[in-house]
Amino acid sequence: MAQGLEVALTDLQSSRNNVRHHTEEITVDHLLVRRGQAFNLTLYFRNRGFQPGLDNIIFVVETGPLPDLALGTRAVFSLARHHSPSPWIAWLETNGATSTEVSLCAPPTAAVGRYLLKIHIDSFQGSVTAYQLGEFILLFNPWCPEDAVYLDSEPQRQEYVMNDYGFIYQGSKNWIRPCPWNYGQFEEKIIDICLKLLDKSLHFQTDPATDCALRGSPVYVSRVVCAMINSNDDNGVLNGNWSENYTDGANPAEWTGSVAILKQWYATGCQPVRYGQCWVFAAVMCTVMRCLGIPTRVITNFDSGHDTDGNLIIDEYYDNTGRILGNKKKDTIWNFHVWNECWMARKDLPPGYGGWQVLDATPQEMSNGVYCCGPASVRAIKEGEVDLNYDTPFVFSMVNADCMSWLVQGGKEQKLHQDTSSVGNFISTKSIQSDERADITENYKYEEGSLQERQVFLKALQKLKAGRFHSSRRGAELQPSRPTPLSRDSPRSLHTPSLRPSDVVQVSLKFKLLDPPNMGQDICFVLLALNMSSQFKDLKVNLSAQSLLHDGSPLSPFWQDTAFITLSPKEAKTYPCKISYSQYSQYLSTDKLIRISALGEEKSSPEKILVNKIITLSYPSITINVLGAAIVNQPLSIQVIFSNPLSEQVEDCVLTVEGSGLFKKQQKVLLGVLKPQHQASIILETVPFKSGQRQIQANMRSNKFKDIKGYRNVYVDFAL
Repeated sequence: MAQGLEVALTDLQSSRNNVRHHTEEITVDHLLVRRGQAFNLTLYFRNRGFQPGLDNIIFVVETGPLPDLALGTRAVFSLARHHSPSPWIAWLETNGATSTEVSLCAPPTAAVGRYLLKIHIDSFQGSVTAYQLGEFILLFNPWCPEDAVYLDSEPQRQEYVMNDYGFIYQGSKNWIRPCPWNYGQFEEKIIDICLKLLDKSLHFQTDPATDCALRGSPVYVSRVVCAMINSNDDNGVLNGNWSENYTDGANPAEWTGSVAILKQWYATGCQPVRYGQCWVFAAVMCTVMRCLGIPTRVITNFDSGHDTDGNLIIDEYYDNTGRILGNKKKDTIWNFHVWNECWMARKDLPPGYGGWQVLDATPQEMSNGVYCCGPASVRAIKEGEVDLNYDTPFVFSMVNADCMSWLVQGGKEQKLHQDTSSVGNFISTKSIQSDERADITENYKYEEGSLQERQVFLKALQKLKAGRFHSSRRGAELQPSRPTPLSRDSPRSLHTPSLRPSDVVQVSLKFKLLDPPNMGQDICFVLLALNMSSQFKDLKVNLSAQSLLHDGSPLSPFWQDTAFITLSPKEAKTYPCKISYSQYSQYLSTDKLIRISALGEEKSSPEKILVNKIITLSYPSITINVLGAAIVNQPLSIQVIFSNPLSEQVEDCVLTVEGSGLFKKQQKVLLGVLKPQHQASIILETVPFKSGQRQIQANMRSNKFKDIKGYRNVYVDFAL
């Protein structure tokens, strides 16, 4: 008489499955698979082989603390039945004398997360035995056509899911600087940290059963992650800080990768890490989303609008010296702002609005009660469809708001100029499988100055008007709710844009740099004045310079000058200016941004002429040399060459170096004091542990500067 079937051993075939599921970079020791794609396991039996006609093997998978069949967080499916009601399926691959290989496949809509795998064996005699086979992690699958994150391009999948390093663009539209970053999504413990992050969200804490059930939706997961990257509502990963006071944490400019941040958050019991700004929030979110399997890239928008009242106009205020003032509305134009795009279908929107979606983890405004932004369809932004979820009006204003300049004098405000093209320039991301910058501005808006661009702007404005009117009739806010509701008494709320006729402008002013603006050197520039009329013009021009934070917040002016310029008809003149290093050094922010402004007026006219220019001071970069061939599990020497660019001694110098697959953890070297204009080098030793294309990232900080950076790409070969 046949005995009941007993399982002696289970082989989850982690190494083989993980390679097929593109997760071997994370680990080959534990099973990590993607939904919508089969994975194999082998059951070894103790007493006899599996007999399909006599034995029924039933698989059970469960995720979350409260697995539920109705919610889809528990599934029961049989090997014997080909038409199981469960969306999970299993089938027989091979059947031997004492072992059986089977394939399992999660539906392409299954919730992602950590699963427990169990089986029940029902033998012909009625005996039932149950076994716990082990755990596995299920991820999104951009290789599966039925998955909502499917991306139909292998080069794009390699770049936006598999690439663990990249560049984040900073600086200004006139000086775009690539900042190297170690995303490190496949580094040790990062997948566990990402899953912990989901479990620490307010949604999970409030209703864990529903939260786990919704983790099959990339729209839902992306909003949860977006809110958890900042710590404004919860114990999220990062505290934001734009104060220039970082004594109790790290200056955001010092970070070179996400791994150290995520590991610190995890190791301290999920206490927020101090500190981050927009590029750090976006970089860490990129790490988490790529780790979970959602294609993600980091986007930089130069001259990015922050419209706090939702009227698509950024108001900037100046005094009579030309310096920019803070304002109670807190509208600002960020020198650059960084967010993410994630690729996903949007079945919650009309057809055609899937694909790249904006997600912004920087805590700026609330969205439905929490600090997150998106996903907002990039196509919806370009077409002005600001009534589509989520937070599309706010993102639209970041790339296509108009800018209004006001002169504040004697308690009164005088309109200087309205600019329709100053917001949203050189929207940038890293190119696919290249270190070059890709300009994707055309994805977000039609060409500035074109009829289409103005039509879209007006459409968005009308939709906001209509939305707020109907909202007030319902006694509820417009959804999505990110922009602060407008004051109905505001004289500038939702006005149709208008420009002063060009023939009124008779005198133009423009700044021109004479030399590259290098840190530690004097800044030499001229003010160009041009009289376009047939009359003499007597100008008084007030000039000023002040440091800016990258979010547009002004610091106190440190340089002022007044020029008196007489222009003959059609004449052009230059007025030379110089700001010495000693004048700006003690006032410079970490962002190294200086805004020079000129406010001109004619003696015989009330018209004012405003011109400004943002200067980004540059440092010499760190040079990294790889000494010899890079081979897995063999020692490698790396030379790092750095210098003090200043004509004064700098102290407390610290060099940090990291690189996924090259260093197990971030390397920190205390350098102490560097003499003026002094160059030095050190040799670091490491043993690469992953093959393929890798990148080394380095940063040097001191008491005078925080972010002299460098990088070097290196290809690591397998040992022969």
